[in-house]
Amino acid sequence: MPLVRSAHERGITTLTLDSPANRNALSAGLVGELTDALTRCGEDDSVRAVVLTHTGNTFSAGADLRNPPPPEALVALLRRIVTLDRPVVARITGHVRAGGLGLLGACDIAAASRDASFAFSEVRIGVAPAVISLTVLPRTDPRAVARYYLTGERFDAYEAARIGLLTVCGADVDAALAPVLDGLRRSSAQGLAETKRLLTAKVLEAFDRDATDLSALSARLFSSAQAREGMTAFLERRDPAWVL
Repeated sequence: MPLVRSAHERGITTLTLDSPANRNALSAGLVGELTDALTRCGEDDSVRAVVLTHTGNTFSAGADLRNPPPPEALVALLRRIVTLDRPVVARITGHVRAGGLGLLGACDIAAASRDASFAFSEVRIGVAPAVISLTVLPRTDPRAVARYYLTGERFDAYEAARIGLLTVCGADVDAALAPVLDGLRRSSAQGLAETKRLLTAKVLEAFDRDATDLSALSARLFSSAQAREGMTAFLERRDPAWVL
């Protein structure tokens, strides 16, 4: 069964993360399928923009702790979103955790329903939001993201919009996105591609400068003793040993 489904209507291709059994966790398989689907969108002249959404109550729970992708594969996926010469729009009607926030940061526009929730939960399993910082840090308020990186606290959609993770949130996410999609359909392919290059130039500088080091940091942390304890505790639904 595919982990990413694709549909097309009036210039908009919708890619749906469809692995609800593990809350659309970023497994090696899902990351590979999504990267390939985005590449196909970039090769299809009928695609004016891409909407990235999900089945189930979670956009993405972050890395699949049982079958995680290599850090380099996650870097490649995030870079594929950033460099795609079509706008990528996140549509969220559920929760987003850890690595899922890296996808959100890579998208050009992001909308969520007001009952969505967000958390950088890496510190609570003994790792750090390393690779996803490539897309999150350029988009977000530094003081706010310091708090949420360091504490792993959960925050709501209104706070996510305030700190720059979301473009818009509301009771009806599709109503909030309707003028966005209409605007994209009225825009030329060339205009969208060149405008996106202007908007993503600084983000790509971060990839070129930091991606290798952040991938190495992620690999080192995930192989550490504290991460093994944190991931085991998470899977066993208990507190890790360091909780005071």
